[in-house]
Amino acid sequence: MILYLNPFTGLAGDMLLGALLDAGASLDAVRRAVAATGLTGWRLDAERVRTGALTATRALVTVDDDATERRAAELLAMAARCGLPVAEAALTAIAEVEAGLHGEPVAEVHLHELGGHDTLVDIVGCAAALRDLGVTRVHCAPLPLGAGVVHTRHGVLPVPAPATLALLKGARVRGGEAAEAVTPTGAALLRAAGTTYGPAPEMALRATGYGAGGRVLPDRPNVTVAMLGAPVAEPEPVAGPDRQVVLSTNLDDVTGEVLGHVVERALAAGAADAWVTPAVMKKGRPAHVLHVLTPPELAGELQDLVFAETGSLGLRRSVVEKVALPRHFATVRLHGRDVRMKHGPWGVKPEYDDLAALAEATGKPLRELAREAYDAL
Repeated sequence: MILYLNPFTGLAGDMLLGALLDAGASLDAVRRAVAATGLTGWRLDAERVRTGALTATRALVTVDDDATERRAAELLAMAARCGLPVAEAALTAIAEVEAGLHGEPVAEVHLHELGGHDTLVDIVGCAAALRDLGVTRVHCAPLPLGAGVVHTRHGVLPVPAPATLALLKGARVRGGEAAEAVTPTGAALLRAAGTTYGPAPEMALRATGYGAGGRVLPDRPNVTVAMLGAPVAEPEPVAGPDRQVVLSTNLDDVTGEVLGHVVERALAAGAADAWVTPAVMKKGRPAHVLHVLTPPELAGELQDLVFAETGSLGLRRSVVEKVALPRHFATVRLHGRDVRMKHGPWGVKPEYDDLAALAEATGKPLRELAREAYDAL
């Protein structure tokens, strides 16, 4: 399933959790996941509240222990017991950011405001809700940054807080009003979920949820909106010749590391493919030939990239016809995650990126997971 978030007035861990519960996540499943961490002295409830002109779900954490400071290592150890990679990744991101800001080792850093029960409940709860809803992709509209100041154990800090800004690296943001619009917990969860920022992707809308925040705003509801949808089948490309340009250059003074870097950069810049073949040049010199396959409209840009990265004094350009056969994607469920399977007229194979992410999350060998993917068809 695809999750699209509209942080209408901002995003915090409790607002995200409320929105996911409102969209249909099981409160019991969330409670079981939090209980699996070994945390004691807490209670999680979901209540319907009125905020502005809307009704929404408010996630309420009640604790018997008012301690707010814990070592990051303690929270990470508890999160590891629930078996939720998103929760572990979010807490790890918080620990790394706090360690960097305060110049302390990650294992020793103390979390002050972020060290309380509510942080663990919100993070583990959101991760459990994402799993319960079957979410495999998270998208989000640009986040409001907020403004002003926030009072912390480290004194008065600007909004957004330094930890929030560090966790939002790479996110799309916009200006906001004088308040804390995004919390470190909310930012960490978005990072851990591999969020893509921009407009809503095409999907078949299945459910909508509204998660309420604690602030009362005079002119609008204080909510985060969650939209849950199913992927829409991609149209199959029409088979037939497609004009492409091949850029080729012989290189005898470039290291393998540089060649790999150029291939990665070319693909990231829009090349249809890029590869390297070994060659023997004049006077018996060992060399490599770098090839870049590109749409004609990108040929100039990629040519400049090859020159800049390799130092080559020339290259060859040839026009070729590329024939693309029809293909479509389906998914299989392995170890709680979706793995895309690419189907063509003559076979099927699992997507490498999905298998690699699953191998990292589970510790299983990639080739073993590939066999499981074929068996799950």
